[in-house]
Amino acid sequence: MLAQAPRTSLADTAADSIRAEISAGRWAVGSRIPIEPQLAQLLGVSRGTVREAVKTLVSRGLLEVRQGSGTYVRSGFDPSSSLQKLRLASLRDQFEVRRALEVEAARLAAVRHTSRDLRRLHTLLDKRGVPDANDNGASFIERDLAFHLAIVDVSGNLALAETCRFITGYIKETIASSMGGTNLPEPDDAAHRAIVEGIASRDPDVAAAAVRAFMAPMINALALGTR
Repeated sequence: MLAQAPRTSLADTAADSIRAEISAGRWAVGSRIPIEPQLAQLLGVSRGTVREAVKTLVSRGLLEVRQGSGTYVRSGFDPSSSLQKLRLASLRDQFEVRRALEVEAARLAAVRHTSRDLRRLHTLLDKRGVPDANDNGASFIERDLAFHLAIVDVSGNLALAETCRFITGYIKETIASSMGGTNLPEPDDAAHRAIVEGIASRDPDVAAAAVRAFMAPMINALALGTR
């Protein structure tokens, strides 16, 4: 019998109990979990609570509901705990991780890009422009993000692309941190175009150096300020 959730708790505790079974390997990836009435009995909660718990785990990618068949374990990895830990990371930590990812993306993009990829990067840079005071910079952040994610896509590495999208929120924070009103230097258009030129050179070392040069002023400023 599973560890019963306290009756004062609701779906979150039930979801934690189900997640614990998955993490422990007792419910393997691809297997079907007990049906709703059985889960309710095992957890000591109502069927409604079980339904909410399952819905939570479906949204996190751990479970998958197949109509007419049941609920199956989709993944043994819950990204929510990783996201919670990432929230503790300093801005300097976030920039250093972003640099590591984008350096490798640029290296791969230098080898794998097509002429169409380069045209797309130049187009996104043209659209990027400058921060728009009318929307507090929100649309500018999206435009800047689109350019950097495009480089990752050009790398041709799906795992790298998905990793960057997984931490999109933190990449946005780094972009916002160097906009007007902060002590961090904002990389100008020339610094961005230098990355594209590095990729166009088809020399991965040149592309990587362009990204490092792009990130250096911000990381150095954070090192001095210990943020």
